[in-house]
Amino acid sequence: MTKKNDTLTNIENRFSLIEYLQSVKNVNLFLIDIDNFNNINNAYGFEVGDLALVEITRLLNLAKPNSSKLFRVNSDEFAVVSTDIMSSQKLSDIASSIISFFDQSEIYISDEIILKVSVSIGISIGSGAEILNHARIAIKELREYKRGSFKIYDSTSVFIKKQQENIYWVHKIKEAFEEERLITYYQPILNNATDKIEKYECLIRIVENGILTPPLRFMEASKLTGTLSLVTKTVIEQSYKKFSNTEYEFSINITSTDLYLNFLEEYLLKNAKKYNISPSRVALEILEDIDTLDTKEILTQLNSLRYHGFKISIDDFGSRSSNFSRLIEFSPDYLKIDGSFIKNILSDKKSLTIVEAIVLLCKKSNIKIIAEFVHNEDVQQKVKELGIEYSQGYCFGEPSEDL
Repeated sequence: MTKKNDTLTNIENRFSLIEYLQSVKNVNLFLIDIDNFNNINNAYGFEVGDLALVEITRLLNLAKPNSSKLFRVNSDEFAVVSTDIMSSQKLSDIASSIISFFDQSEIYISDEIILKVSVSIGISIGSGAEILNHARIAIKELREYKRGSFKIYDSTSVFIKKQQENIYWVHKIKEAFEEERLITYYQPILNNATDKIEKYECLIRIVENGILTPPLRFMEASKLTGTLSLVTKTVIEQSYKKFSNTEYEFSINITSTDLYLNFLEEYLLKNAKKYNISPSRVALEILEDIDTLDTKEILTQLNSLRYHGFKISIDDFGSRSSNFSRLIEFSPDYLKIDGSFIKNILSDKKSLTIVEAIVLLCKKSNIKIIAEFVHNEDVQQKVKELGIEYSQGYCFGEPSEDL
């Protein structure tokens, strides 16, 4: 027989909650997550953590509506369930009241240990065990931008659509690997001093029935499935093979995941030997905002890659990332100015000012610049006037399987 009470807090547990949800209709469920509770266990040990959970249970009993029931769902997760008919405003008021109550409360363990905790609340309405999952989704959505607050589950939200899209692309990525439909395309990069194509950027695509899907659509799902490094390896293998009988330089997009997994250097060197490619022809283009990267660990890897001759490039500088001190710290060989500034450079003074500032810094730091999104001759003329060394965009060619 399944136990219905939690042994630590002596309130009903998850099994009892699910049974209750299946027996009633149209309930309001407040799923209460104790923010960063692991920090308490890590700092003080599990014994203090258990004492804190007992006190949190007592506080929740004081904060919840009188007619509602309290359950412990998981280690640091509780549920308050009410069968009262409530408006959205009433639900919001209750959640705000619980959050405020904890903001003003202290958890006394001993004279030496007095804790403060905050809570995040996911709210769902309906019946059956599925509303527990709905409330959990609301909390996940909340964590995307703010803890210590509440969110009412909305099946039409952008977050839900994003999760559904990720599920779709998880399946599509698996199919693409199995059917070898991950194909690298190549976009030319012009040397503005010689007006000749000297480089290419290698861009992965999923190809299905003649339709090309860029990585922006499936990269998040690739992270979730742990296949991101396999995508990078596919690009490396295909691009090395493509350029083995040419003299062109080429750039390969890499992510922080690639760097943290520590496979990159060995795999790049192995393929360089296999296809007789000098590392000096290869630029590794970091996709993420450099402000978010762990400097010491990443710099160690980048310096090792530089030692072997690989060049380093920073992508989309100016929008997500504009930290000049971190840029100098990374000391890349190339920097790509975010395309949103380049394509508006003739019509937006702010874009022009930002580009001019980046150019000035790079000139003084011996960093070569690549302008993306150069879509017509007028923009290209302005790019050349500013002294930008390289240009990339539809003005010179779309990504293609052929060079």
